[in-house]
Amino acid sequence: MIGNLSAKDIMIREVHVTSPTDLVAAAKLKMMRCNVGGLPVVDEKRLVGIITHRDVLLAGGEALGLKVNDLMSKELYVAEPETPIKDITKVMADKGYQRIPVVENGNLVGLITQSSLIRALAGLED
Repeated sequence: MIGNLSAKDIMIREVHVTSPTDLVAAAKLKMMRCNVGGLPVVDEKRLVGIITHRDVLLAGGEALGLKVNDLMSKELYVAEPETPIKDITKVMADKGYQRIPVVENGNLVGLITQSSLIRALAGLED
């Protein structure tokens, strides 16, 4: 049954995001307030990177005054809405990624997280 699922079937559609020009401190605060471990970085709707709470912690306190663009990861694995879930789970397992942005024509349309994947799989049991 999982073989029939694609990213669009389980992605989070209302994604918390940040801008490349936001301060890292603001992105950290947003992650804490929204209870998420990372934020896709978008310029308009175009995905340009991702910043995680781990990135901020590893960079240290002095990084809080930097712009998100200075700290974000720019080399990303992204899925498209039709990408099979089995392909996404393989990348997550092999690379240790906890979140995969879903893009269409370069624009962010959703996010697959480990939690959204687990919720979807749990729903298959019903």
